[in-house]
Amino acid sequence: MVEVLTRIIVAFPKVENGKNIKNVLVRNGYQVVCVCTNGAQVIQEANGLQDGLVLCTYKLSDMIYQELAECLPPGFEMIVISTKDQWNENGTPGIVGLSVPLKIHELLSTVEMVSYNLERKRRKRRNAPRKRTKEEQELVDRAKAILMERNQMTEEEAHRYLQKTSMDNGTSFTETAQMILGMLDS
Repeated sequence: MVEVLTRIIVAFPKVENGKNIKNVLVRNGYQVVCVCTNGAQVIQEANGLQDGLVLCTYKLSDMIYQELAECLPPGFEMIVISTKDQWNENGTPGIVGLSVPLKIHELLSTVEMVSYNLERKRRKRRNAPRKRTKEEQELVDRAKAILMERNQMTEEEAHRYLQKTSMDNGTSFTETAQMILGMLDS
């Protein structure tokens, strides 16, 4: 079984169809959050999640998949199950399509591929450097300016010094700038 962190919302107008898809996914290690019968339910569920996957049919009772895709929060991917005619005619970039009749192995491999991409994006977001606030940036800039003035460093050298000191002490860049300002302003 595959360990998957992707939360999946299944949406079909006929609840039995949605439950059948859910059962296949759960048996194969996927986490299905809920089975919905219309787009409004999907949007409500999706708004409570940071990211995930919506697996739906071409047309729900209140909207088609393209309208649903536009209403989903960022961080959501979509797999649409429909006939080839519907998909070829109305294919939307960025949305994966599966044609009916649905083959279980195609469903599982497609869900695995989309889940892998979601997990990659999640890791990338988590590892992205945190943006400094304006106040934090001003603190860092003041610390660099003092280092440059008192120690005849270039801006790059002052930045490297702050970076190295931060790493050596196990403190954030901003905390290191505050310590330097505290020491040098005295």
